[in-house]
Amino acid sequence: MTVKFKKTYRFAIKSSLYITGFSVATLSILLFLLDQLSYLVIAGFGFSVALFSFFVIQYRVEHFIYRRVKKIYDDVSILDATTFRNQPITTDMATLTKQVKQFARDKKMEIEDLKVREEYRREFIGYVSHELKTPLFTVQGYLETLLDGAINDIEVRDKYLERAENGVERLIHIVNDLDMITKLEAGELNLEMEHFNIVELIQHVFDLLEMKADQKNIILLFDQRYLHPISVFADKQKMQQVLINLVVNSIKYGKADGSTEVALEDLTEHKLLIRIKDNGEGIERQYIPRLFERFFRVDKTGSRADGGSGLGLSIVKHILEGHGEKIFVDSQPGQGSEFSFTLEKS
Repeated sequence: MTVKFKKTYRFAIKSSLYITGFSVATLSILLFLLDQLSYLVIAGFGFSVALFSFFVIQYRVEHFIYRRVKKIYDDVSILDATTFRNQPITTDMATLTKQVKQFARDKKMEIEDLKVREEYRREFIGYVSHELKTPLFTVQGYLETLLDGAINDIEVRDKYLERAENGVERLIHIVNDLDMITKLEAGELNLEMEHFNIVELIQHVFDLLEMKADQKNIILLFDQRYLHPISVFADKQKMQQVLINLVVNSIKYGKADGSTEVALEDLTEHKLLIRIKDNGEGIERQYIPRLFERFFRVDKTGSRADGGSGLGLSIVKHILEGHGEKIFVDSQPGQGSEFSFTLEKS
């Protein structure tokens, strides 16, 4: 590849002027002392010195310094060919220094970004292997027991097959969540916006999760009777996922014999605020900023017993951000938690 060479004459001009000024001053003093001062001689001498100095210095810059500057470009270009190879080589030290410093800053940011990605990759693999290991070993254990002879006992067979099925369902749930969070973080959120009644959707979510809530004797309810439809504009399926994740989260961390309450409020003329509140154990303040991180759990053991993937709140955040909406958290330890988010009204 031919390297473009960008000539710069500033250094040669300034240097030749310095030499010319010194030479002319010296000659003037010498002629003055000899009483042979001639302005024509001085002018001719100065012009000759300036011209000679300029060409000599420029030649030295282009053939001596240039080789060293080119080597710097070549060495740096090995690291990133697209940064320097597409630029002309300059012998101007200020320009070169500026380019190298910019390159160093860009590389530093790139290295830091790679470190973050590597740390995330390591954590992601660790979390995924941990999440998949428990249901896999559970299913494997039940199937091995059946193969060892327990299959002949109808009661044991049915019980173990049911438990193995639960383990498979949990695996499917984790894989689906992993697939969704991967697409969301890759920006592959395809929204199908429509107008729908949010009250009806919330009631549908209550119906879906009624049995799960009954296991802890938790009541799912509205804060009041909503006699008229409240229409919003959003992706209905994605909003159902948001509501399911938030309600499941409130059931999971709610107290037995408690309640999960949903309230709808007019935040502004065009925005609706949906609040989901429970009277569970609450969340300590230091954990709140990390709630929407992938796989983060306040309780490191309880939620796994309930079969969560640790991705529910992260999925909620990505879906709402895809809609251009915000989510808020208010929680006090021992008093319960409230998750609220905004939606555009029809």
